[in-house]
Amino acid sequence: MQSYEIARACAKAISDKKGSDIIILNVSEQTIVCSYFVIASGKSTTQVHALCDNVEEQMKKNYDLAPIRTEGVREGRWGVIDYGDVVVHVFNEDSRLFYYLERLWDSGQNVECFEE
Repeated sequence: MQSYEIARACAKAISDKKGSDIIILNVSEQTIVCSYFVIASGKSTTQVHALCDNVEEQMKKNYDLAPIRTEGVREGRWGVIDYGDVVVHVFNEDSRLFYYLERLWDSGQNVECFEE
C-alpha cells in the first residue's frame, strides 16, 4: 500500500466518525521524517479520542496496519498516530487553532482538502 493511499484511508476513517476540516499535506519535499500529514479536528476531547480510535481500528481491520506509536490520544487535545510515512494529527478545535500546523507546512501546492 502506497503512502498516499494510507493517508487517504486514515482521512476516510476520520470522516466516517464526523471529524471536520480534514486535510492531507504532502510534506515529502520538506522533511525526511514522513511523506504525509493527515490533519483533522474533533469538536471535543471525547470526539478526538473516538476519531483516533477509529483510525487505528480501521487501519488494522482493513489493511493490517498498526501504528508505530501514538501520543496524546488519551488526553484528547492533540492525538498523534504514526504510521511511519504517514503521521495523523487529530486536534480539538482550540489546539488546532493554537498550533496551526498547516501554516508551518503549507507550500501552496501540497494541501488537499479531504471530502468524500
